[in-house]
Amino acid sequence: MEHPKAPEASADHPRALYDEVLAWMYREAELLDDLREREWLETMVAPDIVYQMPIRQTVKRASGRGFLVNAYHLDESYGSLLSRIKRTETEFAWSEDPPSPSRHFVSNVRLCGTREVDIEVKSNLLLFRSRGDHPEPTLLAAERQDTLSRIGGTLRLKRRLVLIDITVLETHNLSVIF
Repeated sequence: MEHPKAPEASADHPRALYDEVLAWMYREAELLDDLREREWLETMVAPDIVYQMPIRQTVKRASGRGFLVNAYHLDESYGSLLSRIKRTETEFAWSEDPPSPSRHFVSNVRLCGTREVDIEVKSNLLLFRSRGDHPEPTLLAAERQDTLSRIGGTLRLKRRLVLIDITVLETHNLSVIF
């Protein structure tokens, strides 16, 4: 049985860039899984971040993928992400104390284009999250469409669009970062 090959290097997407993006995504997943959200925000996120998760509806195939244009489960900026993170660091974050263990499984990473300092990346995410003593974990699958920007020589998340695969979120809150 042959093992799948890694993406080939090309003029538009050199292997070194792909490896750098992949390492960035794995590092991001590690920080979020280890509850190091502040470090994630301060070291991996651009100050002008646009972070959105549009609401999905069930629609017929001819009507597109079903994402609403101006309605979101999450519509965040750097300031709102910082506020969410600061709240989890206090004694008043009852919905996340104790914190929900989570695991980010990132796969199918594709470089979709580069423009000057920006890199367009698509990836698939499976988020495993358990809560307290509940026996059934929450599994959330999504496609992420990211724009990474090179700021001061390091990659930073400039834009994230999370296209969730379900229409009804059966989770008690959305305090987790996708």
